[in-house]
Amino acid sequence: MLAPFLLCRPPKLIYKSKRGYQIYFFSITFCETPKIRCVILNPVVKLVMKKIKKILMLISTCALLACNKDSDVVEIRMGHNMTEQMTVHKAMVYMQNRLDKLSDGKIKLKIYPNSQLGNSNETLTMVQQDIIQMTSISAANLENFAPEMSLFSYPYIFEDSAHYWGFLDGEFGKKILQSASHQNMTGLIFFDAGSRSFYLKQNSVESPADIAGRKIRVMGSYTAKKMIELLGGSPQSIPFGELYSALQQGVVDGAENNPASFYETRHYEVCKYFSLDEHTRVPDLLVVNSKFWATLSKENREIIQQAASEAGLFQRELWAENDKSYMKKLRELGVIITYPDKDAFFQAVKPMLDNVSNDSVNFYLKKIEEIRYLEK
Repeated sequence: MLAPFLLCRPPKLIYKSKRGYQIYFFSITFCETPKIRCVILNPVVKLVMKKIKKILMLISTCALLACNKDSDVVEIRMGHNMTEQMTVHKAMVYMQNRLDKLSDGKIKLKIYPNSQLGNSNETLTMVQQDIIQMTSISAANLENFAPEMSLFSYPYIFEDSAHYWGFLDGEFGKKILQSASHQNMTGLIFFDAGSRSFYLKQNSVESPADIAGRKIRVMGSYTAKKMIELLGGSPQSIPFGELYSALQQGVVDGAENNPASFYETRHYEVCKYFSLDEHTRVPDLLVVNSKFWATLSKENREIIQQAASEAGLFQRELWAENDKSYMKKLRELGVIITYPDKDAFFQAVKPMLDNVSNDSVNFYLKKIEEIRYLEK
């Protein structure tokens, strides 16, 4: 049993503040769904308590792993930063149910949504360290681990959704899923994350001039930042969960994302202009710890892969159904939606495509063009 002393006496944390030493006692229940109860004997800053609770959640997760070490049941813990209303979370619930049925209850998936275990980069690190086994992450967040992932952050390379999925569902998509395996992260499937477009607080984006001088939030991707720079803006890397307040407080002037994320995160309450330039199509990936994956039996890997593939198709169908609905809702909420001419944007960022230094990315860009040609 991991950390048995925790079961004998409640953990105690002493924090020094301006009011003196504050003492907190915590109770954690192991070997079931983590429950963390906190009795605050003195007031404390909310942010400090949030950090403490996250640490305790990690401790309880580790304890749960130890409790089930000798069990025949395979326990998979998955954390992500999506809300429960978003299609990726619904797909994970679908996968959870399919795993239970396909394995006769011998493979259990526990889902921690809504950044319960941390932001995207934090949960990705937890997967690498096998603290949790799975996460859903944008391809852009994997660029530093696998250069091939930067492919999706190059603007205007896909003609449409059919062109996009024709590439991802083929042999080259499968190779890209494996490209971060050497970093202890193996991709199982791609999730649809739609096309990304700009939304600003003060004006619509009709040309690159409307981006010039603006602070635009982007994912932690060199390629995404470079795109904003070529458009004349100032790229800002801010955790997704903190973006609403950053927009509200003027830390950034705008951001870029798909209609679903724009709606579900209520960013429309701050940004009333959504300009559909559809500059990139960056998929999410379901990533599993590579070492954990290797320890599974062939039968269990096949079951998990089947459940994941079915969940991916389920999510893709949900996304298609919801996309039109989101656009209608945004209009009803007073969001001004525009469709700018993409040519001026393409010309501004063309140097990115003309000066790709990575051989793997160049290879895949050529294959994308070949698929575009074949489809026509």
